[in-house]
Amino acid sequence: MHERSGILLLVSGPSGSGKTTLCERLATTGEAYYAISATTRRPRPSEVDGEDYFFLGMDEFKSKITDGDFIEYAEVHENFYGTLKSEVVDKINKGLDVVMDIDVQGADLVRACNDPLIQNALVDLFVTPSSEEELRNRLVGRQTDSEDVIATRMQNSLDEMQQSSKYSYLLVSADKETDFAKFNALLIAERLNQSRIK
Repeated sequence: MHERSGILLLVSGPSGSGKTTLCERLATTGEAYYAISATTRRPRPSEVDGEDYFFLGMDEFKSKITDGDFIEYAEVHENFYGTLKSEVVDKINKGLDVVMDIDVQGADLVRACNDPLIQNALVDLFVTPSSEEELRNRLVGRQTDSEDVIATRMQNSLDEMQQSSKYSYLLVSADKETDFAKFNALLIAERLNQSRIK
């Protein structure tokens, strides 16, 4: 019987691109495990610790950096975000697929990781709105941020979009159903890659 190693599907894109919705939906289907990020930012009212993020104090986060507990971490919007090794490595070893919602700084760090397991498992995808206007419409439509925050996120998002060429795959967002069909198809195709089959 042919067994395969797990896939680490790394997904980046600007705020409002729909990347988080794609990752959450894939996890809901049971096709992949959603690696929950750790962060020092304060939770939003609807967010739950251990489900949306692992919410850590600054001292605890820095202690985990010192202990080498992160695959990657970065400072974004004046807060730290990172992915704990415990969220990824064991699952890949068991042949399970893991999806990560990660910013472009974190993606660079994952690509630079010298662990052969991570390198063989890695598939990276950039999700982007079809236009700058569409990006702004999505950020405003979320109704979670002030105009100043939206302006900052717009600039950061435009900067991030300049780095999309670093990714192996690019998904230009259309609508939720079309996006998810393409997203799921990518995972299915990567499962057939012979480099992953033992």
